[in-house]
Amino acid sequence: MYKFIKLSLAIIFASFIMVSCSDDDDKSPTDFNAKDSDFQNFRTWTLVAEKKGADPALGMAHGGNDENVKRKIYIKQNVSVGSNGEYPIGTIIVKEALKGDGSTLAITAMTKRVKSFNTDHKGWEWFMLADNGAVAKDANGGDMRGANLMDGMCNGCHASASSKDYVFTK
Repeated sequence: MYKFIKLSLAIIFASFIMVSCSDDDDKSPTDFNAKDSDFQNFRTWTLVAEKKGADPALGMAHGGNDENVKRKIYIKQNVSVGSNGEYPIGTIIVKEALKGDGSTLAITAMTKRVKSFNTDHKGWEWFMLADNGAVAKDANGGDMRGANLMDGMCNGCHASASSKDYVFTK
């Protein structure tokens, strides 16, 4: 009986050690809620594409109706689509639209969050950024970000790239 108790305690102790020492690095993050610091220095990230001129598919968004606008698309940490056909949680993509004189027209961003954040649009959150990369403020001082930014225009347009996880480039 004594050996049985001793063996049982040894098994329980070993199980406890194995569970407490397990590697959490294999688990994907539960969510990603971007902060201003996550967008800092976006111009130093991987430049995925650079396009110039009108793009009828964009309409007025991102200067798509202006022949002189240049659009630069950056991705943080050069992540790629996973085996499930989607970008991993924490992916950040920034698009900078520049006027013909090189000044900033608009800076937009999208970050991948859990699907339950923006259930109908694969978990993407949309942002308007200031020139320094901080989240821009609206007229009331609120952050210009969210699942329904611009009254759903981001969701609506990017839905046409739903087979590419809402990303047109890369």
